[in-house]
Amino acid sequence: MASSTLISDSQPWEELKAHVDEIKKTHLRDLLGDVKRCESMAVEFDGILLDYSRQQATLETMNKLLKLAEAASLKQKINSMYSGEHINSTENRSVLHVALRAPRDAVMQSDGKNVIPEVWKVLDKIQEFSERVRSGSWVGATGKALKDVVAIGIGGSFLGPLFVHTALQTDPEAIESARGRQLRFLANVDPIDVARNVTGLNPETTLVVVVSKTFTTAETMLNARTLREWISSALGPSAIAKHMVAVSTNLTLVEKFGIDPNNAFAFWDWVGGRYSVCSAVGVLPLSLQYGFSVIEKFLKGASCIDQHTLSEPFERNIPVLLGLLSVWNVSFLGYPARAILPYSQALEKFAPHIQQVSMESNGKGVSIDGVPLPFEAGEIDFGEPGTNGQHSFYQLIHQGRIVPCDFVGAVKSQQPVYLKGEVVSNHDELMSNFFAQPDALANGKSLREVALLSKLMRQHGWQRTC
Repeated sequence: MASSTLISDSQPWEELKAHVDEIKKTHLRDLLGDVKRCESMAVEFDGILLDYSRQQATLETMNKLLKLAEAASLKQKINSMYSGEHINSTENRSVLHVALRAPRDAVMQSDGKNVIPEVWKVLDKIQEFSERVRSGSWVGATGKALKDVVAIGIGGSFLGPLFVHTALQTDPEAIESARGRQLRFLANVDPIDVARNVTGLNPETTLVVVVSKTFTTAETMLNARTLREWISSALGPSAIAKHMVAVSTNLTLVEKFGIDPNNAFAFWDWVGGRYSVCSAVGVLPLSLQYGFSVIEKFLKGASCIDQHTLSEPFERNIPVLLGLLSVWNVSFLGYPARAILPYSQALEKFAPHIQQVSMESNGKGVSIDGVPLPFEAGEIDFGEPGTNGQHSFYQLIHQGRIVPCDFVGAVKSQQPVYLKGEVVSNHDELMSNFFAQPDALANGKSLREVALLSKLMRQHGWQRTC
């Protein structure tokens, strides 16, 4: 299909539009009664299980969506991205964040050059530097070890690294690796954020990482100047070389700011900010906190999913299936929002990260060629960890508006708790909610069932809780 042709002009799109009325006449509880359908709507890969049987879709719907992907040349577009073609047409750049976590022996080209050696050169530099800081061979201006790190950045230079940091804070291996260390993230230009980040810190034991590709981001550079003054006023201007490093491509401005260019860690034009957590943007501060070996496991996990996305047939391809279901929900069924509901407190910053990854990338009103779209595109993402969200906004989803939900759960807790005398463990209690909520949303209750339940509650004096 030519790039100037809208996907909504294709035959599969028309077939999906005609299919909507049939789906809306079918209740989810009836779809869930189809065993063959439910078994077909479960995909497993490397310990990840995607169960999309509670989506408002049939096997016919999925077949039509797969034909839509074919009409949109999705496979060719994925291949183009991995091949380093300039799919970022507005900036005429490659989009190669997958190269940031590729194995050392991989080959990924951008403008005719294999970028993998450059990626690993930076990763090796991060490993060497973070080990020097963590071991105490790199010390501050007064000879004290640097135990605390403040990473300054905003947008993708903040949301992704904060998400990973929050997820690792309760991981047993990461806890041990981070013992005695602190990592904080300064993003907001509001001076309150500065105050929160420096409260309780000693400039003598603090390392500041300034993250800005161009070293011109207004909020980031004002915060960087504020912390530069915080260090200088306590330790003198010469201390900056020992207490501030940069993640940037603009070495001239890095040096002008007062940071030694040798202490700048590169990333590249083909790294979009929202996808930069696997670059020095995230890997440097996270390695300083947890050690490079812990963060390398994160990179290998991301690479594993990259390979799955590239090579797995679409009918078993988890990212592709999730994307197609989003198109179905937004552009055909007319549901504008998606709730991201991780039943793990460690993933409390997952929804804010996905908000940027998805809503800054998608949700636009025009095609890649600038043609206004005659349909809605992109989701409004929001969410909170379960069970907290159940006592916040779930009632609207149960009783008011239809909001597709992504429930995320973990088989094993990072921090299992078993209380003597309790019928179930804390994690089992959490996961009971995880399984019950999607079933309740999918099945609902008929008016007769609601009336019967209300009668029973009155008879027994039960109280409704929220």
